[in-house]
Amino acid sequence: MTAPLHEPTAEAAPSAAEEAAVAGAESKSVQGRSLGRIAWERLKRDKLALTGAVVVLLLVVVALLAPVITNLLGQDPNEYHEDLIDPLFGTPVGSLGGISGDHLLGVEPVNGRDILARILYGARISLLVGFLSAVVAVIFGTVFGVLAGFFGGWVDSLISRVMDGLLAFPQLLFIIALVSVMPNDMLGLHGTGVRVFVMILVIGFFGWPYIGRVVRGQTLSMREREYVEAARSLGAGRFYILFKELLPNLVAPIIVYTTMMIPTNILTEAALSFLGVGVKPPTASWGQMLSSAIEYYESDPMYMVVPGVAIFITVLAFNLFGDGVRDALDPKGSR
Repeated sequence: MTAPLHEPTAEAAPSAAEEAAVAGAESKSVQGRSLGRIAWERLKRDKLALTGAVVVLLLVVVALLAPVITNLLGQDPNEYHEDLIDPLFGTPVGSLGGISGDHLLGVEPVNGRDILARILYGARISLLVGFLSAVVAVIFGTVFGVLAGFFGGWVDSLISRVMDGLLAFPQLLFIIALVSVMPNDMLGLHGTGVRVFVMILVIGFFGWPYIGRVVRGQTLSMREREYVEAARSLGAGRFYILFKELLPNLVAPIIVYTTMMIPTNILTEAALSFLGVGVKPPTASWGQMLSSAIEYYESDPMYMVVPGVAIFITVLAFNLFGDGVRDALDPKGSR
């Protein structure tokens, strides 16, 4: 027998670093990701949504710390500075509405109140009404939407007709009429507290049919899915299916619609204050400031620009964040 032309050579044993790298790659390849992590990774790639989220967070922090910030600036939202007002025209002395080192956004005409301090306190009213009225709408909309979609039949017909009636109701006129006749004292609240409480309840009550329709449609679709049929075949009851199978899968659309509802509620509160049926002076409100600025838009345009920009930035930030959350939670989204 002749010897082989090429002797077989022994393969080099992999080093410890190579074995660790291979093991790490294998574990990473089989590592699962939760829906929340997938949504967060999508959201992180959306720069506009992150920008909106940062602005929203800053607005919330500024609103909560408004008393602290105004104290640091040495300003009071209700303090008059008549020495800064031209006695002949009633407009702030100086350019750009009286902007100075002490009054960074100028002062109001006639009374000279600091605009920055009133903007900070106005943010508290707008965000409070926007958030809490959205919570009221989500609670009512989720409960009635799930009941309509899950039980169907006469329950669905009754709730759907109620939603149709509320959607066709002139809610702005009703809010104006209701707030106008509300007493100054109610349930331990007084003055501005009563008006804020009523606006939260009424805006939330008339807002729930919108989210109720979304929840109803999602429930109608989900109740025919395979996992629901499997739970039924295993003997699960209605309430188990409702709370364990359907509601967890409704969290995503509810969150998305809530983020889109808050800016609408903020605009509604500003519109009511603009029309004079929101919070009353001396409580600061962005809509109320815009209403007062109408008389001075030619002589002091900054008085109108500042609250208008505040409303614009707030609504835009919430909409950008809401769009990003919708895209992140939508498994068929392309972004």
